[in-house]
Amino acid sequence: MLIQHKRTGAKGLFFVQQDGNILAEMVYTMPSADKMIIEHTEVGEELKGQNAGYQMVNTAVEYARRHGLKIIPLCPFANAVFKKKPEYADVLYS
Repeated sequence: MLIQHKRTGAKGLFFVQQDGNILAEMVYTMPSADKMIIEHTEVGEELKGQNAGYQMVNTAVEYARRHGLKIIPLCPFANAVFKKKPEYADVLYS
């Protein structure tokens, strides 16, 4: 599954697209140069059960590591993933 990324200014999106349609998305904002707030994650029926949400969170974690960011997972799904994955603690904002 190809997770794509788009950022415009202080807002961004990790997403899965097929035939021009977004099937899954994770929306974030950048309140400062070193912080990313994951606000919302949504996965369409077409991708249910394929771990698209987990893959988008993992992609965001990898992005944060590469760019020296800390993540604030306000989205309930992303927050739950962070609680299950202690290996993501290095990018979790505290």
